[in-house]
Amino acid sequence: MRDILRVGREVFAERGFERATTTEIAERLGVSEATVFTYFRGKRELCMRVIADWYDEIIGEIEAGLPREASVREQLEFMVHTHLRLFLIQGTGLCALVLSEGRRSGDDKLGDGFVELQRRYTAPLMDLLARGQASGELRADIPLRLLRSLVFGPMEHMLWEVILTGRQIDTDASARDLVALLWPALQAPEQELLGLRALRQELEAALARH
Repeated sequence: MRDILRVGREVFAERGFERATTTEIAERLGVSEATVFTYFRGKRELCMRVIADWYDEIIGEIEAGLPREASVREQLEFMVHTHLRLFLIQGTGLCALVLSEGRRSGDDKLGDGFVELQRRYTAPLMDLLARGQASGELRADIPLRLLRSLVFGPMEHMLWEVILTGRQIDTDASARDLVALLWPALQAPEQELLGLRALRQELEAALARH
């Protein structure tokens, strides 16, 4: 099964969902197509498992490395950076597969199971946003699902640009810039005021020393 998933990931990344075949996966492994069907009922189930395993790897890295003692903004920047880095670490193939399936409609899409995978993948961000609202760092007058879309929307556009143009991005700088752009819209209004007050106090202290 591990070999089928490994080669399946390669083929889906290269071909996309529509053009990938279980026949090619079997041929690359040197086994019969019937062997693939012993473990998976078809291409759709195999593709879903490939994406689920990839998502689990990314979620695992986010949860293992998330600096939970840091500010919500710093944790958000870590999540954005990890998402961009790992979505592109193996090239753009799997990234294109996931983004295109998210937009697809009709009988050839992966279906409701893919929606559930997306929900599971976005759960760590939803948890961070919920904690930020509870602590008062993030605005509480906007539903969490809209805050989630506010974060994932720009990341999706950045990834599509890489896929379509082949132009690479600096994930460190991109994560910093994106969070700097989003933060004024995400943070609670009183947090901005507190930040301005703290800055004024720092400036007054600096002037007093001179």
